[in-house]
Amino acid sequence: MFRKLKQVARFFRQSAQSMVGVPDYDNYVALMAAKSPGEPVMTYEAFFRERQEARFGRGKCNTRCC
Repeated sequence: MFRKLKQVARFFRQSAQSMVGVPDYDNYVALMAAKSPGEPVMTYEAFFRERQEARFGRGKCNTRCC
């Protein structure tokens, strides 16, 4: 029972983080270990920065205002 509640809580946490744009580093690490075991894994800070740049751009304006 406790394990099931823990899984549900993790699912809701991941869903909420995805809704506000916070990437899931744990999933990234698991995917890298499964798909590319010899490749280096980014630190959390580098991963977060890369995901933010991918989402919001690299300092350039993406609207017509500029």
